[in-house]
Amino acid sequence: MTKIGIILGSTRTGRAGERVAHWVLEQARQRGDADYELIDLAEVDLPQIDEPFPPAMGRYTHPYTQQWARTVAAYDGYVIITPEYNRSFPGVLKNALDRVYAEWNNKAVGLVSYGMDGGVRAVEALRPVLGALQLADVAPQVTLNMRTDFADFGAKFTPGEHQGPALAAMLDQLLPWSNALAQTRASATPSPS
Repeated sequence: MTKIGIILGSTRTGRAGERVAHWVLEQARQRGDADYELIDLAEVDLPQIDEPFPPAMGRYTHPYTQQWARTVAAYDGYVIITPEYNRSFPGVLKNALDRVYAEWNNKAVGLVSYGMDGGVRAVEALRPVLGALQLADVAPQVTLNMRTDFADFGAKFTPGEHQGPALAAMLDQLLPWSNALAQTRASATPSPS
């Protein structure tokens, strides 16, 4: 079965993203079309990049980077949940993306953002990074507005009725892309002799 990692890209105390991540996970699991798992960057031990070699070389020296590489490699696709901080996405998410390379390649990703304007600028900043990692981002996305989809400045998450169908549309694109790219990865991997 296709494995999709739902990456919670914020580690801020009291983050609204935790409620968003659980909503995405619950909605996705109800579909029964893939194995969806939460990857919370607050629970992943990734200090700022400290590897002596560029990630594209694949020579990870630290145990936490090696573990992160195994985690990323285990999935066929991802949903990234990101807040918008100062017209971009959080540094912790950038650090997690930049730490490994080949493990992201030829996989699909869907985006869920949140912020005062739905987090759209975070997604705009994120898309070129995803392209550089050879991640195919699907066009449909979920944009959650702090004014209409949250109450008490993020303390309560009350997604509008249109958000469920928006998430379904994104996942409807993510799954076929993830499956198609799995075939691409399999054909690019030399078979054992």
